[in-house]
Amino acid sequence: MFKNKNADGTLNLCGKNVARLRLALGPKVSQKNLADRLQRLGLDLDKNAIQKIESGQRFVTDIELRTLAEVLNVSVDELLR
Repeated sequence: MFKNKNADGTLNLCGKNVARLRLALGPKVSQKNLADRLQRLGLDLDKNAIQKIESGQRFVTDIELRTLAEVLNVSVDELLR
């Protein structure tokens, strides 16, 4: 049997860390601002996608994970902890 959800029902391992690290960047880094930064690197995510990632309602691809780590100035491992 495949397991596509965490024990808490979330669909990704990094959502809470994305939210924590985004807020640590500064008070003016909103979900929209993070989405804008990702789009400048060629990753087409909007504010709603960021909200769903942070709340665990959306899967995160490996490409998205790598770009999120780059924008948040951390390693992929840090996002997955």
